[in-house]
Amino acid sequence: MRRHTQIFSVRSRSRIETIDISSEVVEAVRQSGVAEGIVCVSTPHTTAAIYVNENERGLRQDVVVALAQRLLDAGGSYEHNRVDSNAQAHLAAILVGNAVLLPVSGGHPELGTWQSIFFLELDGPRTRTVSVKVVASGGNAPASGVA
Repeated sequence: MRRHTQIFSVRSRSRIETIDISSEVVEAVRQSGVAEGIVCVSTPHTTAAIYVNENERGLRQDVVVALAQRLLDAGGSYEHNRVDSNAQAHLAAILVGNAVLLPVSGGHPELGTWQSIFFLELDGPRTRTVSVKVVASGGNAPASGVA
């Protein structure tokens, strides 16, 4: 099975922030040489997330407000806050998820007209890591790049 992994860094500037990483993912898929398959975009951090949605300024702000003020109370009495005052970030990451899986077709991730791929910082500002793993469908072609 042919596969390729690329890792890149994302630097957030705010505590909660959406960062469009679509161009980095598209480039990683292009560099993989995989025409048909799947791409998994993930982050290994427990206070960050990956999601796909529309890249509209108001919606991006709505994501931040919903997670920071409406769904999860930042000032809530979470048990984890006794250890590290970021329970809200961990809980939001659980709700959103740390990875997305997309089909690759014609050498590009399949995204809808309005879809973009986002890194969601929930406990910044920080420098974070994103992994893009592309796997070709069918056959037993030799591995390409880093496995």
